[in-house]
Amino acid sequence: MFTLNFLILMLCILISVAFYVVLERKILGYIQIRKGPFKVGYLGILQPFSDAIKLFTKESFFLYFGNIMIYYFMPFFMLFVSLNMWCLYPLMFNFISFSLGILFFICMSSFLVFGILLSGWSSNSIYSMIGSIRGIAQSISYEVCLFLIMFILILSFDSFNLNNFFFLQFSNWFILMYFFLFLLMFSCMMAETNRSPYDFAEGESELVSGFNVEYSSFNFSYIFLAEYMNMIFMSLILSLFFLGGNFYELIFFLKLMILSIVFIWVRGSLPRYRYDKLMYMCWKIYLPSSLNFLMFMFILILFINFTI
Repeated sequence: MFTLNFLILMLCILISVAFYVVLERKILGYIQIRKGPFKVGYLGILQPFSDAIKLFTKESFFLYFGNIMIYYFMPFFMLFVSLNMWCLYPLMFNFISFSLGILFFICMSSFLVFGILLSGWSSNSIYSMIGSIRGIAQSISYEVCLFLIMFILILSFDSFNLNNFFFLQFSNWFILMYFFLFLLMFSCMMAETNRSPYDFAEGESELVSGFNVEYSSFNFSYIFLAEYMNMIFMSLILSLFFLGGNFYELIFFLKLMILSIVFIWVRGSLPRYRYDKLMYMCWKIYLPSSLNFLMFMFILILFINFTI
């Protein structure tokens, strides 16, 4: 039953990624005062399936120069890491007992950097290499701030288990106490998933799609799936951390959907940042703010323990 439960979860995630792409294209269409996809099926509902058939039946490139083994393995690796993150999904009977769930999330999200690095390097293309270098610098920089915010939350509830968020936020949502941290974490997650306005790893106007410029067919679709799967999972983590965390109610999934739509909304509204501004914002604004908040929480907890 555990294995069946996990396989059903994986199938639902892949279907949700497919329809999330349709939702993104429809919302971006309405933001730009045009219709999104609407010809394939009713209101374009079958568009992702036609896109998947097209992607998986296209010819895959064969590189004469480059590391072919790593080139073909990296998309599978990125998809595998993104699917592995969903082991943390809080079920009543989970596939694995995760008492250290947040540490597992930190390790898995760090592994995605290797996928971006090696997929850009193995293509032996200058554009791919520049895209991967920019993506790595961005991901590592914002990972530091993201993990510091998570440590603040760990200090607050003294546990690494994601299931505890349900009990701790039963009568009070963390967003009411940590609204500033919520905004910081949301911004860091957009940078971590390479979404606009932080999509420098895939800057189409400068890098011709960035680190995945040499990928086509099923290889490109695996990278694409991994990126959108990460966006949905980051929305789940944000909902779990700050917006109640009651994963037995329909309202939890509505909150998750609203956060996923905000990712799209930001893409349709804001222009791309300048790269030096992005790094300046991380190291000069986000990191000092996170460190100051972490020190404040640490001193506050020490003071409470001594007074008690």
